[in-house]
Amino acid sequence: MNMESITGNISGAIWNNGLVWGSLVLGLFFTIRFGAPQVTKVRDMLRYLIKGEKSDTGTSSFQSFAMALAGRIGTGAIAGVATAIYSGGPGAVFWMWMIGILGAASAFNESTLGQVFKEEVHGEYRGGPAFYIKEGLKRNLVIGGKNVGARLTWLGVLFAILAVFSKCICEGPVQSYNIADATQKAFGVPMWVTGIVVTALLAFIIFGGMRRIATFAQWVVPFMTVGYVVVLVIVLVSNGSQIPAMFGLIFRNAFGLDPVMGGILGSTILWGVKRGVYSSEAGLGTGAQAAAAAEVSHPVKQGLAQAFSVYCDIILAATSTALMILVTGMYNVENPAGGFFTQGLPGMEPGAGYTQEAVNTVLPGFGPGFVAVALMFFAFTTIVSFGFYADTNIAFLFKGSKWFGPAQTIGKLALLGMVLFGSMQKNVTVWNFADIGVGLNVWVNLIGITLLSGVTAKMIKDYNRQRRLGLDPVFDPDEVGIHDAGLWKKIVSKKYGHLVQSNQEILGKETE
Repeated sequence: MNMESITGNISGAIWNNGLVWGSLVLGLFFTIRFGAPQVTKVRDMLRYLIKGEKSDTGTSSFQSFAMALAGRIGTGAIAGVATAIYSGGPGAVFWMWMIGILGAASAFNESTLGQVFKEEVHGEYRGGPAFYIKEGLKRNLVIGGKNVGARLTWLGVLFAILAVFSKCICEGPVQSYNIADATQKAFGVPMWVTGIVVTALLAFIIFGGMRRIATFAQWVVPFMTVGYVVVLVIVLVSNGSQIPAMFGLIFRNAFGLDPVMGGILGSTILWGVKRGVYSSEAGLGTGAQAAAAAEVSHPVKQGLAQAFSVYCDIILAATSTALMILVTGMYNVENPAGGFFTQGLPGMEPGAGYTQEAVNTVLPGFGPGFVAVALMFFAFTTIVSFGFYADTNIAFLFKGSKWFGPAQTIGKLALLGMVLFGSMQKNVTVWNFADIGVGLNVWVNLIGITLLSGVTAKMIKDYNRQRRLGLDPVFDPDEVGIHDAGLWKKIVSKKYGHLVQSNQEILGKETE
């Protein structure tokens, strides 16, 4: 068996029905349990993005949002959407929307938990699934009077190991491959040359530390997202008469009602959810690691900001790609029995080429270059975020150890090596690698955030209570009844004493 077959079999075993339906059902469960914050608190989401404060120990709320968005909006938003349509049909787009809407609740849950149980490691805030699973479960999961969570803290260590493996080994190759592939199609540059350039630029960024990563993401991500949406509008306006039929096709195919592709409903749901999770990273735990780096007065504030980043990825970036491809007919849909249901681009592999040809139909000669440059920004910022996420989990595994520094260096070198490796591999192989890494992390993180959803429920209740009283929410672990969140005493006393005093004055006036 070759590498493509081996990685394909492993990916298929990981992405079974349990993971696909679990991602959807748990997203719905979190939505109901937390009062649908991704729908009811959109104004608060935007407020905390705009009001983000600078921090000497962490990042601003907006920088953490941009850093998480850099991880979410990558190859998945351009090439990943094409592979979903190729394998699952146009209806896969609907299931991407579903995982985006429901997954925003998962992102809110994990990012709030990332804030609650964050730690200060070597002068920087660190957190995420490894931290909140280990520390959060220790004393916060009590069932029938028994401390059940203390027996499951090993899941935190497992997540950290899998996260380092995923970010340093599995997920980089698909990003660099698609950058190199799109650049070759647009400008004729050999893929290995692009791989070397990307690797060199990445080395400069990731060896600069968390703040360099955050600053880079803060400036690049909004710019690239707006530019991509502008091109979408031009393509849609130029194909206005086809829009109703396109949406009709999406919804018919999503529920197996299309007479041509009705027999692949299982693949439609699988690929929609699979690529939706890959693109948005909802439930993956990476957004929680970026969230933990932010300095805010209440964890829910950053949870809301991170939920909004899922919308930006799925509703803006990924949907932009899907609509451009579908409205222009520049896509293929594979028939599992052999051949194709639809073949708008004979002989072309699913990926950035679909989007390049879609833009080309409206802006001749512009599509290949524009998409190659957009993908360079999208995918490169994603790889940059991998450096931060790997670093966070290495910090968890080696904090306080003399091996911390060497482990960081080894992780970064492994990421650089795999990025160069990926630029010279096959399309299917690099996607299999990515699906393996993502799937392993999602399994462990979904278990963790489900067991800890009671903590998040307490947090949103506390946040809502303070908002109803007209207060600017400030987190007090003792008042909420949450254990092992001791860093928050230091954070509040150091930076948010003025808010505590202001809130006390407001409460004092109301009781007079």
